[in-house]
Amino acid sequence: MSQFVKPPATAGGSDAHTMKILFILSFFLFSASIFAQSAREKTGIETKIRTVMEEQTSAWNRGDIDSFMTGYWNSANLIFVSGDNVTRGWQPTLDRYKKSYDSKAKMGDLKFSDLEINVVSKDAAVVLGNWSLAREKDNPKGKFTLIFRKFKDGWRIVHDHTS
Repeated sequence: MSQFVKPPATAGGSDAHTMKILFILSFFLFSASIFAQSAREKTGIETKIRTVMEEQTSAWNRGDIDSFMTGYWNSANLIFVSGDNVTRGWQPTLDRYKKSYDSKAKMGDLKFSDLEINVVSKDAAVVLGNWSLAREKDNPKGKFTLIFRKFKDGWRIVHDHTS
């Protein structure tokens, strides 16, 4: 019969159980705070990227291509893809825009819509969306995928694939 009798708990056993519970609770609280911080960081990144794109839209709609281009990484490594053309570098991309849109009438009013921002790390994000131009004679539109990277001077587009 003594084999079925449970020995009384010792103070050490009770402390070990309490420590295990405290550890588990601490783990869950820590995990929750990490998740909340990550969600806040993601929302902050999304807001900063939306701000860059809003500033680009405002610049475009003023007819200011130079200011529009501040949303892009000013680097020879910038990649811009449109149709069958691949443009490499910030300056060639600026030159391409200025050649294609040499008047406010050709620029029209730009609108970005249906933005899906996927934050992939604290310094990188991918944006999928629609663009449209409201012009006097036509209303071209299409899709784009942008890769943003965070630099010392803020979030910039490093790769633009527009169709």
